[in-house]
Amino acid sequence: MGAATIAALLRTKESKLKLSLETRHLGDVIVIHCEGRIVYRDEASALTRVVTEALKNTREVVLDLEGVHRIDSAGLGEMARMLRAADACGSRLKLAGVHPKVMQVLRLTNLASLFEIHPSLVEALDSRDEITHIA
Repeated sequence: MGAATIAALLRTKESKLKLSLETRHLGDVIVIHCEGRIVYRDEASALTRVVTEALKNTREVVLDLEGVHRIDSAGLGEMARMLRAADACGSRLKLAGVHPKVMQVLRLTNLASLFEIHPSLVEALDSRDEITHIA
């Protein structure tokens, strides 16, 4: 299962979702560009499916959250599950370009301290060997 499987997962409910996901391979890193909202049910579940599949194919996944302006408790729960899944298989899950509103929610829930968060996608990709937390 590779890029074709991830693309198929993206197409399943894409027309109904208020979250678009675009997956790119950059060397041995998979970047998932997210646009919209990560909220209860379909959006949060779709992101989890794509990230889970990506973790089967690489040891490093970067979620580009620059285009995500809303996240709810279900989205936060899914993010925590994705992080645990990455840790369990010895992979890294990074967040990049987190919108200020989403960052505020991550900080208020103390989840910001759990994630490796970078101001931009470029900085996340450049941080191959270092671990940085922005809280």
